[in-house]
Order: sequence, then C-alpha cells, then structure tokens
Amino acid sequence: MKRSQIACQLFTLREFTKTPADIAVTLKKVRAIGYEAVQVSGMGPIPEEELVRICRGEGLTICGTHEPSAQILDEPRAVVERLQKLGCCHTAYPFPAGVDFSSAESIRSLIQKLNAAGQVLFDAGLSLSYHNHGHEFRHLNGRPILQQIYEETDPRYLQAELDTYWVQYGGGNPVDWIRRLSGRAPWLHCKDFGISEQNTPIFREVGSGNLDWTEILTTAEAGGCEWFIVEQDTCPGDPFDSIRQSFEYLASTFCK
Repeated sequence: MKRSQIACQLFTLREFTKTPADIAVTLKKVRAIGYEAVQVSGMGPIPEEELVRICRGEGLTICGTHEPSAQILDEPRAVVERLQKLGCCHTAYPFPAGVDFSSAESIRSLIQKLNAAGQVLFDAGLSLSYHNHGHEFRHLNGRPILQQIYEETDPRYLQAELDTYWVQYGGGNPVDWIRRLSGRAPWLHCKDFGISEQNTPIFREVGSGNLDWTEILTTAEAGGCEWFIVEQDTCPGDPFDSIRQSFEYLASTFCK
C-alpha cells in the first residue's frame, strides 16, 4: 500500500463541511495531516467545479463519492454527470433506505435496481459499489443478504465497498469477505471495531481496536484494492485527531 492510496471519508468530518468556506478549511487540514485523497460524502451544497478547484489547490484526489441512495437507483444518469464533473470514476450506494430486509421481494427489487443502475455507470466508464452495514448479514433463505446481493448482480455492474467495522458488527469476518470479493472490491472502508466499558460495540481509530489489519490490508491489496479509506462514524473527541491517528498508523505500519 502506498501513502497516496490512503483516503479520508469526509463523512467523518460532516460537521465541518457544511458550507463552501468550511469545506475549504477542512480540506486544507486533511491534506496537512498527510492524506492525498478524499471520498466526497456528507457535505453541504457546493458546486462541483468549486469542489474540484479546492481539492486541486490542496493536492487532493477525489477517489470517489457517496451519492443519495434514491438518486442512484432512480436517476443513475444524473450520478454519471456528477462523477464526470468531479473527475472520479467510483461511487457507492451508501445505505438501503426504505428496504425491508425481512422481505424477499424487497431485497429482490433492490438487487434488480442496483444491477440496472450499475450498468448505466459501467457503460459510461464508471463503477457503482455497494456499501454495507450490519443488517446485510441477516439471513434470508439460508444465506446472508449481502451474499445474495453480490451473487445476483453482475460483477461488472456492482462492485464492493466493504466496511470492516460493519462486517465485524454483523458477525462476518472482514478478511473472509475481502477474499470472497477479490477482484471486485476497488476500495475498502478502514474502520476499527472496539468494545466500550459498557460492553457495547464502538468505533475506534484504525489500529486501536480488535481487527487484524495486517491480514485485512494484505488480503485487500492482493485482491486489487485501489483505495484504503479511513472512516469513523463517531469519534471520542475531535474528529481531526481521530483521522490523524488512523492515517499515522496506516502510513507508518503498512506503507511502502
């Protein structure tokens, strides 16, 4: 893994990216930490051209985005236009809003729509991935729903943005899932898993939780992962301190 492949998921910094001025200040801080790439998500309105200008000025690559779930399914050509303006080729379906995970019909409809939307992006030279949480590890008809999603979609049209924390939370093994989706997972959400004093799962900075990062990153890299994206849904203090800790751990421990 190269330092340039470590990206920051801006959703972590969503409270600091509400206006174009906020975004400019935040991206300067992100670059100063050492990140050379960002995933665009969770920010307030800003013209694509202005966001591209700010990122270029700071030396940051936009490696991908999260777009609204409904827009991906219902208006994939609008997603294509946005990605083209941002100059990036990846986006991910961020959350299955409104999907009934107890209904085989609801899951089947989601799969069909994901495959159709992904084909639109594929035909434009772009890619759509699925970003998992924990509920995709519920079993339906004898297998995890996440398994069904990947088995019943075309790998050209739907790739994987595995989230290590949520795989673990759902009872899966991050290494096993990364291996299972080898060649189909161009990016990985690097997020550590810990247990609080109240014996509940908590988000931890990468390297400070319970996940085996040597196995995770070695397996992901062998499977063709291009981007290793630091994300932390909630932080114990200043989110900039958390993303710094995660970056420094990854860069000092694993970068060539």
